Amino acid sequence: MNGSLTHQSLSDALASGARRLAAAAVPSPAVDAELLAAHLLQVPRGRVRALALADAPAPPGFDDLIDERARRIPLQHLTGTAHFRYVELAVGPGVFVPRPETETVAQLVIDRGRELEAQGTEAPRIVDLGTGSGAIAAAVAQEVPAAEVFAVELSPLAYGWAEQNLAAWPVTLLAGDMAEALAADNGTFDVVVSNPPYIPADSMPQEPEVSEHDPAIALYGGGADGMAMPATAVAAAARLLKPGGWFVMEHAEVQAAAVVRLLQGGQWTVVTTHQDLTGRDRATSAVLQ
Repeated sequence: MNGSLTHQSLSDALASGARRLAAAAVPSPAVDAELLAAHLLQVPRGRVRALALADAPAPPGFDDLIDERARRIPLQHLTGTAHFRYVELAVGPGVFVPRPETETVAQLVIDRGRELEAQGTEAPRIVDLGTGSGAIAAAVAQEVPAAEVFAVELSPLAYGWAEQNLAAWPVTLLAGDMAEALAADNGTFDVVVSNPPYIPADSMPQEPEVSEHDPAIALYGGGADGMAMPATAVAAAARLLKPGGWFVMEHAEVQAAAVVRLLQGGQWTVVTTHQDLTGRDRATSAVLQ
């Protein structure tokens, strides 16, 4: 480990770093090398490329960060930030790093909030169950500013990150179990969204960034099929929503049919499965009768 590459050009350091990350099977080695340099230089990624062309020196500490990323420490843990829609989030050990596919779930909530406003609901009441880093709640608060947004998180570590990320937004953050949270507000919400843990117990994620660094409490849904926590989210939504209220939940592609079965009959209607940007079944919504 060199500790610093101030004697090396940024261009050479990026090329070397990308080769080392590729050898470690990092999925996007060149991009990650550029983003690590951008983090150290405190400039946008595009500026890194311009500096490399101008024969600028590599920033001190770049080699160390490449070493850590090659050990498959998440890029977001090294930079301390994750981008989610138009929001920059602080993330690190103890909190689930938000994924791009969840942005499509947030879009569904944002669209619903705007529809409610167009229909005359001045301040739609929206709650995010199991908020984690606060990603969905922050995005909704930013893009549906008239909404009254709540967020619930059980993990003390994740709550700390959510508290930091939601401080800038008018979101009511609560510590607690989604199964019991906001009992005094039962039947008052227009929208409930949840991205609960849903990975089956025997399905270890293949990516070291996930299996070794994302907290287990945010990954595994309980039971052989991973459906215990999704079922809890469905039950919580049923008690929190007002009649005609709308619920949407993220899930694994292979769980789409099971989630539909949870929502068919009884209290729910208009059950709809939604795809993410890759065409995979990523979320299911329903209306409370």
